Formats: sequence, structure tokens, C-alpha cells
Amino acid sequence: MKHALRLVAQFALYVPLMALLGFLSTRPRFDAIAPDEALLRLSFIHAAHRAHACRPRTAAELAKLPPNMRAPLDCPRARVPLRVELQLDDRVVLEREVTAAGLRHDGEATVYFRTAVPAGRHLIAVRMGDRPGGGFNYTRTATLEIAAGSAVVIDFDPAKGGFVFRS
Repeated sequence: MKHALRLVAQFALYVPLMALLGFLSTRPRFDAIAPDEALLRLSFIHAAHRAHACRPRTAAELAKLPPNMRAPLDCPRARVPLRVELQLDDRVVLEREVTAAGLRHDGEATVYFRTAVPAGRHLIAVRMGDRPGGGFNYTRTATLEIAAGSAVVIDFDPAKGGFVFRS
């Protein structure tokens, strides 16, 4: 008798809870962007060039080092900050300098940016500089027709020559 009563009590408590969860999973309705807009995302991870070139160690420097540490070249690990610029219809929407990850700034730099844009035709230009001395050594410009509710992702793939636009 106690077992049957316990099952009925659990059923009486769990059914309203499941109904409430089901209702809250569909309401209130949430839209990330307006119905007449689209998303533009710039998202990539890239390791820039080293900030300083390797230099040969002198014989005196090598003699001071323990035998297992006697590498002939001294290569500083720090990398150049990544410079990124994104233009939408001749208006700069992102201009950022991203330092490399890691305690010694020797890892990859992560870039993520998203913005809502009106649907329609847009001129998009993206530039990146990853070498010492400044300037942009990767550039891509494209005119895209962006549909309402869609998303355009700009990725970076050095094997494909630089920036890649995906709809």
C-alpha cells in the first residue's frame, strides 16, 4: 500500500513539473536577431610570426649552459600581436589587436566578433597582419547578398590563401 501511495505522489509531483519545463522550453520566444537582419561572424584562431628572429649563440654563451641546454640558436618564443580589421560597406566595424595566448605570449591568438547586419547586398573587407613591422599581409574583399535570418562566417585558413567566407 505504501509503495502504491508513493508512486501516486511522485506522479502527482512530476507531471506538473514536466509540463512547466515543456512550456518554458518554448516560451517566451527568443530571437537572436530581428527578422530583417542577418549575422556576420568573424571567428578564427591563428599563430602569428615570432616577434624576434632567432640568433646564433656565441661559444661563451654555450659554455655557460648545461650540456643538455646547448642549442646553437636562441629563439625567443613571443609572437607578434595579431592586427585585425573588418569593414562593412566602407565603415570599420572592428579594429582589434589580439595578443597571443600563453604566459610568454607564444600561443595562438583567438579572434571572435559577431554583429547583426541588415539583410541585403554588402561590401565586406577583412584584413589581418601577423608579421613584425605592421601592415596587413592578408586581405579579402567580397560583395555578398545576405538573406534575412542567415549567418555569414568569415574564417581564416592559410592553406586556402587566407580568409574564407561561408554562408
